Amino acid sequence: MKITPITYVVITTIILFDVTIMAALGAFFGWVFFLTVIGQILLVHTVLKVLKDNHTTDKTFEHFYEDFPIKPVEVKAENEKFR
Repeated sequence: MKITPITYVVITTIILFDVTIMAALGAFFGWVFFLTVIGQILLVHTVLKVLKDNHTTDKTFEHFYEDFPIKPVEVKAENEKFR
């Protein structure tokens, strides 16, 4: 079973978010420290998985975002006096 990189991102986010909540609520230091160390190791592993992912695309920076394409805006200045 292949685990996708986004799964690693979600798991890492949940663990590190839980660490924040546990630290704010005054949880036992041992658990907070343990989850912090595990979260940091998982974060490095996640970054490596994302960077090494075999993902290809035909999009370029000219496409920007597919769901919100940028259209050129023409600004017309009226009654401006240039020196």
